[in-house]
Amino acid sequence: MTSVYEKRPWTQFYPEWLPRDLEIPDCTALDDFEASAARRGESPAVYYFDWPISYGELDRFASGLAAAFADLGVSKGDRILVDLQNVPQFPAATYAAWKVGAVVVPVNPMYREKELAYFCNDSGAKVLVTLDEIASGLDLSFLADTSVQTTITTSPLDFLPQGEEPPPLLKACKKTAVPGTLDMLELVEKFKGKSVSDPALRPEDVAFLTYTSGTTGPPKGAMNTHGNIAFSARVYQAALRMTDDDVVLGVAPLFHVTGEVAHLAIAALVGIPMVLYYRFDPAESLRLIERWRVTMTVASITVYIALMNHPDIQKWDLSSFMKAYSGGAPVSSAIVDRFKELTGLYIYNVYGMTETNSPSHLVPLGLKAPVDTESGALSVGLPVPNAVIKIMDLEDGDRELPAGEVGEIVDFGPMVVPGYWEKPEETKHAIRDGWMYTGDVGKMDGDGWFYVVDRKKDMIVASGYKVWPRDVEDVIYQHPAVRETAVVGVPDDYRGETVKAFVALREGDGDTTTPKEIIEFCKARMAAYKYPRQVEIVPEIPKTLTGKFLRRTLREKNRSSA
Repeated sequence: MTSVYEKRPWTQFYPEWLPRDLEIPDCTALDDFEASAARRGESPAVYYFDWPISYGELDRFASGLAAAFADLGVSKGDRILVDLQNVPQFPAATYAAWKVGAVVVPVNPMYREKELAYFCNDSGAKVLVTLDEIASGLDLSFLADTSVQTTITTSPLDFLPQGEEPPPLLKACKKTAVPGTLDMLELVEKFKGKSVSDPALRPEDVAFLTYTSGTTGPPKGAMNTHGNIAFSARVYQAALRMTDDDVVLGVAPLFHVTGEVAHLAIAALVGIPMVLYYRFDPAESLRLIERWRVTMTVASITVYIALMNHPDIQKWDLSSFMKAYSGGAPVSSAIVDRFKELTGLYIYNVYGMTETNSPSHLVPLGLKAPVDTESGALSVGLPVPNAVIKIMDLEDGDRELPAGEVGEIVDFGPMVVPGYWEKPEETKHAIRDGWMYTGDVGKMDGDGWFYVVDRKKDMIVASGYKVWPRDVEDVIYQHPAVRETAVVGVPDDYRGETVKAFVALREGDGDTTTPKEIIEFCKARMAAYKYPRQVEIVPEIPKTLTGKFLRRTLREKNRSSA
């Protein structure tokens, strides 16, 4: 008997232009870029602040860098660690690595020596590509105990016109020669016009090793294949109706799966520009949206909160920005409503994870996500074409739950990675017969819309009752003074655990809104076992570089202050 999930009831809501199934591409992510470079060579591939870089220029630069990689002994299957901000060198290094058949290992530019040593050794990376400002702040002697043989440095200023005043975000930058490293521009100039032999990449070859931390153990590298990336780019192309007229705001870090797929891969597939500006800055984001008539991005909800709270948001023309998507963390309907009231723009939901190459669910362009009548949570959307998504019981994941019941979200489809790099036990635990057990808790309603409740590990048990932080956060966001909030469970002698909310207030409300007021606000709007017994007002909610709230940090903060 076919289960309710295998019938894919969600496809009834697909617009007529969105197919139930997309053709599985028989190509690589590199093929997509090179096809656009051939088709649109004179068109901009990157807008770096105010300066365009064409597809032809980017392709020629990547080819020169690929020849340099080959000269350094890099060959098919080798790994290259890319430790960069959102600068044009990131796509250049990525395409150069693929041109020699290498695997890109993108890492967070905030990592220090100990963290980098782990990623170098776990991936077996042969080359490290990084910014001079990062390298000069590290003791590079740590690389002697890793697999890295060569370090290449580059400056955030390298793709800016000589003699031009650098943009404010780069005012403090100075090009620095780092002893013991090779300069990227010098390498590319040395190998200018050289080509490399075709590595004969296939869709099943790994494009990125993207590291993700599980609930236990060290980070593990998800093997994002070329086929995974090419398919997910086509999901975005179809569901967001992407055309040659679109412009992508590269606001998510390119080392994150959102940046890899929803910025890099979709721009390369369609042959459109990607706006890069080193790192997220609210004022610069607003300026560049108007400057380049940005149409699309996928960003964390904290990005939209920062934009919404910027005093100049209504001074900028954001009318082109009709494909504003949020992913990476749950979205409160109160924030979506507030953003639309302020800008006239609707924030669409997209949901996925590193292991599903960004989208497993999204709200197709033009649709509005429903709100769950029980919890008030905004739907994360509909499963993407070709996908089958199930809700399984939380105990051992062996029993399929009916629509409406809460359990673990389990994914199947062309977007799921084949496994984790050299971690067969981790792979076996998370991916069972091709089904990805996400660790996220959610449900599907009777129509086929999905809702994420929370992460399994974040569930709070207060006096025997299960409390999901999202439920509490969604109510707190309805308070007009609240800018950001994150809820955690903290030890309680009587209840076992109790609910504590950390709250950052909007500018001007810090002197008047009290913890007691927020507690009373919640008490009037939710069950007695759910409302927060403790509220702490903080200047900012700690978050990752990709915008996810760090609940673990808040739990540790609470322990240290207890």
